[in-house]
Amino acid sequence: MRILASKRVLFAAVLLFGLLAMTARSATDPDLWWHLRTGQWIVENGRVPHTDPFSFTRGGSPWVSHEWLSGIIFYELWSHAGPGALIVFSSIITTAGFLLLYLRCPAKPHWAAALTVLGAAASASSWGARPQMFTFTLASLLLWLLESAERRPHLLLWVPPLFLLWLNLHAGFALGPALLVLYALGLVFEGSAGATPWSHARPIILRVLAITLVCLALVPLNPSGAQLYRYPLATLRSSAMRSYIVEWFSPNFHQALYLPFLLTLLILFVAVAYSHSPLKARTLLPLIFVTFAALDAVRHIPIFVLLAIPTIAAALPSSQEFSAWPRPVSRKTAPLFQSAVIAFLVLFALLRWTTLARDQPSRESALFPAKAVSFLETAHEPERLFAYYDWGGYAIWKLNPEYRVFADGRADLYGNDLLRQAVDTTAQLHDGWQSVLDHWKVDTILLPPSSALAQGLLLDPRWVSPYRDRQAIVFIRGEPLR
Repeated sequence: MRILASKRVLFAAVLLFGLLAMTARSATDPDLWWHLRTGQWIVENGRVPHTDPFSFTRGGSPWVSHEWLSGIIFYELWSHAGPGALIVFSSIITTAGFLLLYLRCPAKPHWAAALTVLGAAASASSWGARPQMFTFTLASLLLWLLESAERRPHLLLWVPPLFLLWLNLHAGFALGPALLVLYALGLVFEGSAGATPWSHARPIILRVLAITLVCLALVPLNPSGAQLYRYPLATLRSSAMRSYIVEWFSPNFHQALYLPFLLTLLILFVAVAYSHSPLKARTLLPLIFVTFAALDAVRHIPIFVLLAIPTIAAALPSSQEFSAWPRPVSRKTAPLFQSAVIAFLVLFALLRWTTLARDQPSRESALFPAKAVSFLETAHEPERLFAYYDWGGYAIWKLNPEYRVFADGRADLYGNDLLRQAVDTTAQLHDGWQSVLDHWKVDTILLPPSSALAQGLLLDPRWVSPYRDRQAIVFIRGEPLR
């Protein structure tokens, strides 16, 4: 038992530094920029905005800033230590979620580590400096507390404070009560079917449901109050988000990025079918829920991983013995070899962090119109700015308050109709495309030169282009609207 425990600690150390390198990403998510600007606004004004301060289409309209605490954390890290600090912080938070996953895997340490790496690869599309990483890690901690509480019920007392933090970081907090209820419902099924004695199931069910009610009562303890009850459901019902935002698309298995997820899904089906013991309902119900969610939208794949990987690990033969290290390594040289592996991974993680921090400006310039934005900063063109949708948040970070955007990544604020106008007007010159710009009195436009709208504006004598490079083109209305 002691050897097994030491191996688990050893593999946890290997995983720690390996995942710190694997999960590190450049700070270039399109939504990062408006999170930074929101955090800056809160710090400078000493309060959380309840109306939109950044756009001219929704300026002054009610806005639920559900990620306000994430914005403050991101801005403080960025402003005091630069983008490198945010890159490292994001990597640490994400890695913590995977280490909790590793601890929940009921398999030998090397298999638990290998399956955790598979889960990390399957969810790679969601890594980065974004508030969703908090939901991933807090959901991982919730599941660990929930499962550990079967033996130590007092651990459930940590769920409400965790949930209070969660609901101020990201609207993914709604996942917490859903997982708790499904877990309790699974126990009800087990008790009804005789798989688990009622004397054992009943107190667990009552404790979990009581904690769930406490969590639901805590929801109004955020700057937006009771509005946060309906916010997650309103977001899930948005048809425009599902039509235009990539992370809300179903996974495309023709892309190599999603092949590890497909592999995990196939292994899960085999593991459930050939498991030496039937899957408990308390595990099966949440697993079915997150599997459908992951197939519906790629942003839910990390949550699927949190339930699928331990299920796969539990199906592995427990009696089969495997050596954790290659046979040629003797007992005398094993500690030296293990230390060398860990040292290599530490250096690799540090090198990865250093490289990403150094390359941040070039990565930012490659994905966002840095030169065109610099032109707008100095040219002081009219303030109503229609920017390419993925550049809207960047324009808020760099140009607000001198410019106000037509739309940005806050799709929940703009609603289906305005989001469609923003995306369709850029991508296709449908009938009446000029009327959208005229109706909203757009004065300045920032687009990729290859976009359909840019090509149409080049042929429209009412618009002039004072700036253009290979990445972006700026248009200014040449004659005022009557």
